[in-house]
Amino acid sequence: MITHTRVHLQTLVLLFFAVHLSQPVCVEVPSATEAVLGKPMMLTCIACLRREEIKPKTTVQWFFMPNTDDIAEDKTPIYKYVDESPIELDGPFKGRLTWRGSQDLQDVSIEIKNVTFNDSGVYECIVLREFEFDFFTPSVSVSKDIKLRVKEKASTDTTALYSEIMMYVLLVFLTFWLLVEMVYCYRKISKSDEQTQDTAY
Repeated sequence: MITHTRVHLQTLVLLFFAVHLSQPVCVEVPSATEAVLGKPMMLTCIACLRREEIKPKTTVQWFFMPNTDDIAEDKTPIYKYVDESPIELDGPFKGRLTWRGSQDLQDVSIEIKNVTFNDSGVYECIVLREFEFDFFTPSVSVSKDIKLRVKEKASTDTTALYSEIMMYVLLVFLTFWLLVEMVYCYRKISKSDEQTQDTAY
């Protein structure tokens, strides 16, 4: 009985760690659009792969347009990722851009250091993926625009605050629910073992 109980307990512990150590799922969240003068600003660009087991050749290009009314006008390349290497291009952002993308290149975000009022405008992120198969090489292009506004002081975003609080509450609730389920399963298995032992005698 002790051996069976110990095996079941070890299985439950492994299940608990498997839930917490499982790989995260890619979610395409929008980028923040409000920057604070003199502070760093993350330009989030996420393009999830539909099948993560396929590893395509990925090229990323970032553009900046100071005029938000006409996005096609004054389109300036500011950053690119080619051949597994991030490259900062010459221009007004030289020395102020940092690559913040993920290793699998589903997240291809960049960060602007020391934001100025001149950084207000539209940022375009273009992700080109080329898939290599035996008979053909298809490609998929994804484009996302970020309209950035630079303010002197940060404004209070109550929606983001409430969302963060609810996220932590949900995380605590799910963790507690998982522990309750583990205890319930452990007691049920122990009771089943005791009934089996009683029947055998």
